[in-house]
Amino acid sequence: MEAFESAAHRHAEASGRRALIVGAGIAGLAAALRLHQQGWDVVVVERAPSRRSSGYLLNLHGPGYAAAERLGLVPALTRRDIGFFTSVLVHADGREKLRIPADVTEAAVGKRALSLFRGDLESALYDAVADFADIRFGTTLQAIAQTPGEVVVTLDDGTRLRGELLVGADGVHSRVRELVFGSEPEYFVDLGHMVGAFPLRTVPEQIPEGFGTTYIGPGRTAAVMNLGPERSSAFFTYRSPDPQAELSLDAGPALTRAFGDLGGGVAEALHQFDPATVYFDSVGQIVMDRWSHDRVVLLGDAAWCVTVFAGYGAALALDGADRLGTALAAHGDDIPAAFAAWETSLRPEVHKRQALARKGISRFAPPSRTHVWAGELMLRAIQLPGIRTLVRRSIQRANN
Repeated sequence: MEAFESAAHRHAEASGRRALIVGAGIAGLAAALRLHQQGWDVVVVERAPSRRSSGYLLNLHGPGYAAAERLGLVPALTRRDIGFFTSVLVHADGREKLRIPADVTEAAVGKRALSLFRGDLESALYDAVADFADIRFGTTLQAIAQTPGEVVVTLDDGTRLRGELLVGADGVHSRVRELVFGSEPEYFVDLGHMVGAFPLRTVPEQIPEGFGTTYIGPGRTAAVMNLGPERSSAFFTYRSPDPQAELSLDAGPALTRAFGDLGGGVAEALHQFDPATVYFDSVGQIVMDRWSHDRVVLLGDAAWCVTVFAGYGAALALDGADRLGTALAAHGDDIPAAFAAWETSLRPEVHKRQALARKGISRFAPPSRTHVWAGELMLRAIQLPGIRTLVRRSIQRANN
């Protein structure tokens, strides 16, 4: 069945420049926005039944902030900016160990930075594309076929869509990658850890508003943030020798088993656990020799997942989408050449971020109590004026 029922479809048929995008997350919506700015009509296919509104906290700075600026997103994101908050390192029972004031973090990161919930970034992107993009929720991809002049996708309802290119922005467990490049095990590098995050229905009473508490112990980290009503959340990560066993256990029992002995805000957060809003998955990177094949290209976590340990996934998604648009504009009708140039420009940054993530695992899940102690010593040291300057310069170098 061939279906072009909307005005967007009819216009795309007339213009002859249609991009098909699989995934309505940050990477997919950013690609839709960037390609629309260059005159493409876009159809976005998303397997989730509706928009996501939760997710963990992320930071945009360096190239990620610059990409958001070029995409015209900064005004909308600034309204959603959480800003810098006081971070408190705590003992297992919730007692305070040390405090890092908000101004210390601000001085290290700089003014060109945004702190956002993942869902807020996705909402800003959705608002930017909703008037022109044909977004199909609750739809999955069944097949992909390519010819020298177009790519054709078949959806689960039998609908066939045609376009000049296909962007697979459908995350770590990408269906596009599976259909075009091969099964997930060929590219997934398991890092032996789990991650969980969910919003809190009510503000955590044991944590003052504008504060975030973090427990870091051998092999695990738990963070709870009180940023006011409907803005508070919890984040967990822990080492696991068998991630598949954790996934089969399910999020609630797994997180309770890993963190149920902790007190303070962590205990309160676990009591608010809601299966409908949790993100829970194993931690792994996607490593591929190439991100495109003819008229199909992978973007974001589907291509290179750097993991939460890098803290740069959203920034790379925005930067990757922006650079993709630039490459397509520069190469006209030669789409494979555009993809090749885009990959050449972006791959060094991806390699750097993936390497930093692997090194950063010990910060989130220290191997021993000695490593925990060393980390605390570093956090105390960065509050000293001279050390603070060195940290700021180090962050600036990493973002250049």
